[in-house]
Amino acid sequence: MANPLRIGLAGLGTVGGGVVRLLGANAGLIARRADRPVVISAVSARDRHRDRGIDCAGFAWVDDAGELPGRSDVDVVVECIGGADGPALALARDSLALGKPLVTANKAMLAHHGLELAALAEAAGTALKYEAAVAGGIPVIKGLREGAAANALSSVYGILNGTCNYILTRMEAEGLGFDAVLTDAQRLGFAEADPSFDIDGIDAAHKLSILASLAFASRIDFAGVACAGIRAVASADIDHAAALGYRIRLVGLASAEDGRLFQRVHPCLVPQAHPLAHVDGPLNAVVAEGDFVGRLFFSGRGAGAGPTASAVVADLIDIARGDTGPAFGMPVAQLAALPAAPQAAHAGRFYLRLAVVDRPGVLAMLTAALRDSDVSIESLIQRGDHGGGVLVVMVTHVCVEAKVRAALATMAASEDVLGAPVMMHILDL
Repeated sequence: MANPLRIGLAGLGTVGGGVVRLLGANAGLIARRADRPVVISAVSARDRHRDRGIDCAGFAWVDDAGELPGRSDVDVVVECIGGADGPALALARDSLALGKPLVTANKAMLAHHGLELAALAEAAGTALKYEAAVAGGIPVIKGLREGAAANALSSVYGILNGTCNYILTRMEAEGLGFDAVLTDAQRLGFAEADPSFDIDGIDAAHKLSILASLAFASRIDFAGVACAGIRAVASADIDHAAALGYRIRLVGLASAEDGRLFQRVHPCLVPQAHPLAHVDGPLNAVVAEGDFVGRLFFSGRGAGAGPTASAVVADLIDIARGDTGPAFGMPVAQLAALPAAPQAAHAGRFYLRLAVVDRPGVLAMLTAALRDSDVSIESLIQRGDHGGGVLVVMVTHVCVEAKVRAALATMAASEDVLGAPVMMHILDL
């Protein structure tokens, strides 16, 4: 068996600790699959005295993670620090510049700097691996980059954030409001003390921009992702969606349309017959539509020590075997710079929810606003006793989003409309 692949591990939090445990527990199996042992030689974290429940006695301790790439006993660097910039980015740049392969679970860093890092890896003839950055233990990166490489993909979409999915499925199952479930999710550790990156869709947008690059052989464009989270989703929306035959999920969707890249993260009404509607709790799922392979569906645990460490170690096994292929499926110079598709030109069906004053003529005003914007209604539900008003829910026929937004602007300007109207997209894929 060949010489061991020696790891410099930066960060001993949830993911880093999971990597230590996995490499220890499955050392023999991993060595057989990699055709060489995969071992940790050096580690770095903020506090060497903290009890993490793992045994680091056999590893060299490095106070400054930036020293790991230059060590003679480190063949590959694993970055589990986190953050788009700062120490994580400096470590990634230095590792690749020195020709050391890099494995990372850092989706924010890749969304902002992935092309730069991929170019550094190419120049050095080394590997940049990041299976753990999207959907935890689900092998979706390898699935798109390698398994679906022969296909032209028309779209890639899915449930990319477990925190949001946990909140929405609990709202659905227990009839609770968003704030109550979020508070409990924080207590149970499913949501951070500051949950903004999750519930405002930013985490999912990071992941979507990476998936879109792989799916469409395009340059990463995180800035081009239109992003809306789940703060505005009310229990009434959950109930009405169910009555209409849908479940609400936060969906990230990307497609290449007429040479433009469409990317959006948004709460979406998913038909109950669609497999995404049955992805519950903290699970993730990704769907890719290929011209020859058809629909590919990946589902599993998208976060946590075990699943994420599993993806990190799978990348290490690839590196041990000598796999140093392009990070995004082809050299950076060959990735297309696709302009962003205009969001307002997107056509589809829409769910609209408004609270209005309970008096004659209000419903006629709402339908007139839609008519004047050339939007037709597929279905309408009206229920009273909603904060002193009436709740009106409508589903449109297929139309251009700009027309729906124009109609909503007209409605919102009326004194008969209480609060801001809510619009959600309907998944028709």
